Amino acid sequence: MSGLEGEVGAGEFVAVLGPNGAGKTTLLKTILGLLPPLEGRLDVLGAPPRRGHPGIGYIPQHRSLAGSLPLAGIELLASALTGARPGLPLLSRAERAEIDRALALVGAEALAARPLRTLSGGERQRLLLAQALLGRPRLLLLDEPLISLDPRHQAEFVALIQRLAHEEGLAVLFTAHEINTLLGAIDRVLYLGHGRAAFGRIEEVISEATLSWLYGMPIHVLRAGGRIFVYAEGLTPESEAHRHEAGADVLL
Repeated sequence: MSGLEGEVGAGEFVAVLGPNGAGKTTLLKTILGLLPPLEGRLDVLGAPPRRGHPGIGYIPQHRSLAGSLPLAGIELLASALTGARPGLPLLSRAERAEIDRALALVGAEALAARPLRTLSGGERQRLLLAQALLGRPRLLLLDEPLISLDPRHQAEFVALIQRLAHEEGLAVLFTAHEINTLLGAIDRVLYLGHGRAAFGRIEEVISEATLSWLYGMPIHVLRAGGRIFVYAEGLTPESEAHRHEAGADVLL
């Protein structure tokens, strides 16, 4: 990935954008130590990436909450914390306090006793976030966490992540296809595309010059009504990845 240099600091909320296949999920898996860096150097919390780093919380793009099983939210978090099989293992006072802390951070205390199969998409995502926060991570990786949420729950989730980043001092990498839901919450943008990358403030990265360089073709950026629209005249660079309807030319 050429052109990528920089670091994400504590309390910083960074959006990772780009079309399907650009490497967003691959980047997160490399940070997690699941894949080796193809080139360059990558440090994670002051050291090379390694599997099972306790300082990293992670929500993968495709994650099942085993909703078909008769489990409650507290049982999900308890098994994640202790490594026990699904169910409610015997918890020490410290383990119960850690679960209560994570639930409180995301406002999910009322979900602890409810069966997973009765929860909405937004409620399930809060439980997954509570699970990712167990153990007090310093880095939070979220891979397309808005996909299954309606606009209201998307806005609520983004606001929650912004608050956690700032109040808990978490460094956050948040992959997404669409930037407008994140406007006003993110601090910087990492945009991946066609083997290149750009990292900086929104106005620096989401610009005609930078995106044209990333895509290798003329890209236009329109700002209107507090939203950003990115498009190419007569051609959509992401058309194969997203399979837009014929004539569609909006990228973000």
